[in-house]
Amino acid sequence: MILDTNALSAFVDGDAEAGEVLRHQARACIPVIVLGEFRYGISQSRHSAVYEQWLQAELRHFDVLPVTDQTAAAYAKLRLALKQQGTPIPANDAWIAALALQHRLPVLSRDRHFDVVPHLTRRGW
Repeated sequence: MILDTNALSAFVDGDAEAGEVLRHQARACIPVIVLGEFRYGISQSRHSAVYEQWLQAELRHFDVLPVTDQTAAAYAKLRLALKQQGTPIPANDAWIAALALQHRLPVLSRDRHFDVVPHLTRRGW
């Protein structure tokens, strides 16, 4: 399962429902895009030290998914298809979706715009 930024934040903040979903997954992945968004957010938080500590201690339990040339091709194809069908999604979420499709993994997210991505499974909490 791939976490989007809101799912990662909820999990780190101790959201029991997000934690329960993740506990039942064989694989939990954080796209490098999400890691960047999360680090950007915590750099502006008054609790940044706590979040940095969490990252130092817990990030090793997740697979960090890099963007590759294969991802870039999937991203471009996906963005074009969504634009043509009149259902574009935010660019960073298109990267997350491309990684999810590439790795054949569902996305843990509350963002329903992932539902317009063909062949992508979104799991809420």
